[in-house]
Amino acid sequence: MNQLQDYLNAHEISDMHPTDIAKILKGLSDDAFSDAIKLVPKDLVGDVALALPDRYFDDVVENLSVDELSHAVTELESDDQAEFMQELEELDEDVASQVFDNLHEDDQEEIQKLKTYDEDKAGAHMQLELFTANKDEIVQDVIKRFAQLRKENHVENVQNLFITDEDKKLKYAVGLDDLLIFDFSKTVIENIEASQESFEPIKAVDTDAIKEVVHVFEEYDLSVLAIVNAYGVLLGRITSDDIYDIINEHATEQMYNLAGVDDEAEEDEEILPAGRKRATWLAFNLLTAIAASLVIGLFAETLQSMVALAVLMPIVASMGGNAGTQSLTVVVRQLALGDISKGDAMRIIKKEVTIALVNGLLFAIIIGIIAALWFDTQMLGVVIALSMLINLFFAGLFGASVPLLLKRMDVDPAIGSTVILTTITDVVGFFSFLALATYILL
Repeated sequence: MNQLQDYLNAHEISDMHPTDIAKILKGLSDDAFSDAIKLVPKDLVGDVALALPDRYFDDVVENLSVDELSHAVTELESDDQAEFMQELEELDEDVASQVFDNLHEDDQEEIQKLKTYDEDKAGAHMQLELFTANKDEIVQDVIKRFAQLRKENHVENVQNLFITDEDKKLKYAVGLDDLLIFDFSKTVIENIEASQESFEPIKAVDTDAIKEVVHVFEEYDLSVLAIVNAYGVLLGRITSDDIYDIINEHATEQMYNLAGVDDEAEEDEEILPAGRKRATWLAFNLLTAIAASLVIGLFAETLQSMVALAVLMPIVASMGGNAGTQSLTVVVRQLALGDISKGDAMRIIKKEVTIALVNGLLFAIIIGIIAALWFDTQMLGVVIALSMLINLFFAGLFGASVPLLLKRMDVDPAIGSTVILTTITDVVGFFSFLALATYILL
């Protein structure tokens, strides 16, 4: 806590960033955290709470009164207000209700509006605070109004001026740098029509999937994106800082799904929810392992007659699993980034199969030579070489096709792909190796 106290004493409030405070708070013990959170300036508490990992949120709430929480929410932008209230409702509905009742009517209305959207829709992530101007306004009046709003802290992080018509429909988006070189004595529309540049806005509809909005940001290298409804009426904006958070969340979710764990459960400090989610996938993995063992059991006599097969068998399955995981990871990531179009499936599969075959041929020769010299049996080298080639072929084929198939079925490609792929490479590896050994060596 002394570190935070020293930091607060050494800086003006305007110089502090919530992320810096959050970093210090994360390094404190539970007792010190409870004392330290009370030292955070009340105007920054909301931002600090959202900058901290989810597991700290209940500690923040426990150490603040309803009035302090209400003030913290008031200081946030509309999208952050909705996020804060959602987390508070999940933690304690009674406290959340009291905090909500304490908020200004305008804040309540904005929070309720954002809560009507599903989490995966663009509307759920937009800020309702906007700087707009009518196309017939005089530029000088627009700039004066913006200066006043900014001075009163009603608008922040403004990069574009959104131009609307009488029906509030979005018509143009003008950067502030362009606005400054307009003729101040003329209307906005007169300046736009006289300019050689295009001010057509890049926009998204509030019901668009947020993943598609992320792709728009990446494709056009945007810092802000206007959000409209189905009729073109301007509703809000999404800024790049929110997109960075969404990208990180999606990347984390994918990594967890590939490992067969649940991202929400892992953020929880409770052991049972996380353990239960992991156990579900481990149980499924146990069944697949039993399936692979049954394949081995079919060739029990072959294994008993030649111990070398038991020594070499794991190599085939391991190489297939690793090669398949490489293909799987590449395809899942490209799907997440939107780099694979609907007509790209065969191209991707051919590429991954070709790479797998080239690597399969290379390592088949290497392991074949090693096995033949190790056990002084040339045909054993042939058996493991053929099995290696077969298994890597199927690893590349299914490593690419499984996530593509899941995507086609509207299932997250990362969910279950690893378990499915491991089962395939284990079964194919064991079966091909032992079957070839049975027919060639015995």
